[in-house]
Amino acid sequence: MKVDLLAVEEAAKSLYIRALKELPPDIKRGFGRLQSGESAPTARRILATMVSNIEVAERTDNLLCQDTGVPIYNVWIGSNVQVDGHALKQALRRGCERATREYPLRSSVVHPLTRRNEHSSCGIEVPVIHVDFIDAPDRMEIEMVPKGSGSENNSFLKMAVPAEGIDAIKTFVIDCVLSAGGKTCPPTIVGVGLGGTSDLAVALAKRAATRELGSVCTDPDGAALEAQLSGAVNQLGIGPQGLGGDSTAFAVHIELAATHITMNPIAVNMQCHSARRARATFTPDGVSYGF
Repeated sequence: MKVDLLAVEEAAKSLYIRALKELPPDIKRGFGRLQSGESAPTARRILATMVSNIEVAERTDNLLCQDTGVPIYNVWIGSNVQVDGHALKQALRRGCERATREYPLRSSVVHPLTRRNEHSSCGIEVPVIHVDFIDAPDRMEIEMVPKGSGSENNSFLKMAVPAEGIDAIKTFVIDCVLSAGGKTCPPTIVGVGLGGTSDLAVALAKRAATRELGSVCTDPDGAALEAQLSGAVNQLGIGPQGLGGDSTAFAVHIELAATHITMNPIAVNMQCHSARRARATFTPDGVSYGF
């Protein structure tokens, strides 16, 4: 399958707008689960307000949140897909710029030193683009994640001592959630990256934070730790918007990688309650959209 780069550009534009305006169904179901189990009256009111905001935004074709985030495009390319990698990245960038200028969206992306805003949601190394490969002959997938600063500012890395064991992982994750408090606009998805190198652990944490609710870590030990930490985090009492309650997080997600015998990197990255993402799938039959 040969990829039409004009279709990629159009998808990059549409995905950015779609991600900002429509919340994925798994997140909406997550709100339902939290509402049914929330015991604090104030927390129940806050959750109801969040749900109402989602409904109003989608009904009136408005953005779920004013923060358009840092645009991230994750691309998975099948084995028989023909595409020029450099041209693909340029098409994604053009689509991102068009979404910002034509819709229009508020650009949240600035130069790190001068703070100059090009009003395109683009800049040096932005949009962030990750490319990987999948065992699917005639399919390419593009996922768009607008990562807001409220959650991204609460990102953490620790190079743990292996002898500290799993207790060090649990303590660090809990301490990070406590440190973030209400600044991440909870309820959150707490993404944890374990192992690899320092940079890989951080990337894994981001992947975990943007994973679909209801999915579990493919490693059985990681899945068991996910369940333990999900329960522990919701006993901290932080609650929605940090105002108390049982609903601090939708879930804790873990992604892991092998690491060196003398180190154990632990990274935490969080996703706010408006856990936005959108996906386009390219096949010989055309382009389809989903989450």
